[in-house]
Amino acid sequence: MAAFDCHVFVCCNCRQGNHPRGCCDPQGTRALLTALKEELARRKAPRRVRINLAGCLDQCEYGPALVIYPQGIWYGRVQLSDVPRIVEHTILEGRVLQELVIPEECLNTRGRVPWSFRCQGENGP
Repeated sequence: MAAFDCHVFVCCNCRQGNHPRGCCDPQGTRALLTALKEELARRKAPRRVRINLAGCLDQCEYGPALVIYPQGIWYGRVQLSDVPRIVEHTILEGRVLQELVIPEECLNTRGRVPWSFRCQGENGP
């Protein structure tokens, strides 16, 4: 079987609303996962793409989060309104949406490195 051209893991971890680390799927509906799958199907993508549910990706403070392989692109604070752009620009065209990228210095810090979303410009904090 051929490898996927693009493999997207969407955090669907659900915690209680008052958890200090936050939650990527607070309603437990998997809405982001479903929207990505539906948008990809709607576009009848010619590439081999897989959208998968993931448990905690440990980027809770920057969630909702997803990671795209093989590129290793970490997107954070993703909203449903971002889905068409993610599918079109990143999954189908291979372009990175800089405003969604969790800065490398923030990854795996459990929020100790703040990320002021969409306020830091293209280079992150």
